[in-house]
Amino acid sequence: MTRLLIESTEQLIHYFQQGEKKPDSLLIGTEHEQLLFFKDTKTRVPYDGERGIRSILEAFVAQGWKPILEKNQPIALLSPDATHTISLEPGGQFELSGAPLPNLHDSYDELTSYLQQLDLILTTKSIDRLGVGFDPISKRQDVPWMPKQRYKIMRDYMPTKGNHGLDMMTRTCTIQVNLDYVSEQDFVHKMRVAMGLQPILSALFATSSVVEGKDSGYKSYRNFIWLDTDPDRCGLLPFVFDENMGYARYVEYLLDIPMYYINYQGQMLVSGQPFRDFLDKKLAVLPGKSPTRADWVHHISMTFPEVRLKRYLELRSADCGDDSMILALSALWVGILYDAENLKMGHDYIRTLPFSTIHQVYSAVPKQGLATLLQDEPIGHLARQWVEKSKEGLCRRRYLNAKGQDETIYLEPLFAILEKEGY
Repeated sequence: MTRLLIESTEQLIHYFQQGEKKPDSLLIGTEHEQLLFFKDTKTRVPYDGERGIRSILEAFVAQGWKPILEKNQPIALLSPDATHTISLEPGGQFELSGAPLPNLHDSYDELTSYLQQLDLILTTKSIDRLGVGFDPISKRQDVPWMPKQRYKIMRDYMPTKGNHGLDMMTRTCTIQVNLDYVSEQDFVHKMRVAMGLQPILSALFATSSVVEGKDSGYKSYRNFIWLDTDPDRCGLLPFVFDENMGYARYVEYLLDIPMYYINYQGQMLVSGQPFRDFLDKKLAVLPGKSPTRADWVHHISMTFPEVRLKRYLELRSADCGDDSMILALSALWVGILYDAENLKMGHDYIRTLPFSTIHQVYSAVPKQGLATLLQDEPIGHLARQWVEKSKEGLCRRRYLNAKGQDETIYLEPLFAILEKEGY
């Protein structure tokens, strides 16, 4: 990462402007996390040991993946073609960050290849993987922590901000889709639609009702956890719906978020001050020092709103589910946000809703799921409408696989859920 010094907010705004893509070059990135359990004990897999997570990483290395080390220990992997990565969440959740790809069929091929490789390795170690939004078995104190220094810092910090930050770190799993934008206006419209429809998506993908072996009373306990994790850096962002929304407004939001730490000459310096102080050369741990672009990129990654801007948009609202649900999320959002007609329709619709209404639904969805009311209508009906609209958008994209099927095939699990729930 370049050591370019950051000395003005204009440089920070320009960073996001550089993410703009041409309309015919929009890509799709899919990420997901999985819980790993020993088959015999039904306990989470620790880092060390003959069947530990380190041994799984080393098995990938033996097949050509390149290790990323911290203190001489592998804590992530880069694929042989350097297009996608495997990383570890704090409790050993195994995460694939897929390559940016032009269509969902390519994403399917990437995902299938990875899961086949992972399953072969896990079988030799008698380990099961589980795609679900929240660990249905383990207590928080029984989950092993991964040996990453930043997780130690976050582990100490999280309880000072909310009651469930450590649960978020160790017991949750998500699916995420990363999508491009072509201009500042396009970014704003996509972020508004994604943020506004987030509660509907959360309800549709809810898979985390069981906690420590019992019904929690929630449809998505994972989304409940996020409601009480860290109000400084999580949740819905009300300013996204304001008229002055743009790169500059998002930068202002980021400047006021406290930093966990700063990487400086190989050391992680705990801060707690907002990035704005760093920009003004007023950090207690680095007095007189200016941030670098690497510091800015890292700070962005340490914020967790439901829709996050990097040099693309990360849509982060879904519980993980079974293998078919991973691409269902990407398909749903691609059909809405990459289709001009649906994006306009979605933006027009969201602009009719007060933020207070969106937030009220957002807060109710973890417990009520698709039965949550929005303007006296269960959002299950709205979910059906948007899945149908997404299907139309994917049809218009006309990407076919070798069997002549278009991308709508990846929406089938969502129609099945809606049918089962009576929507």
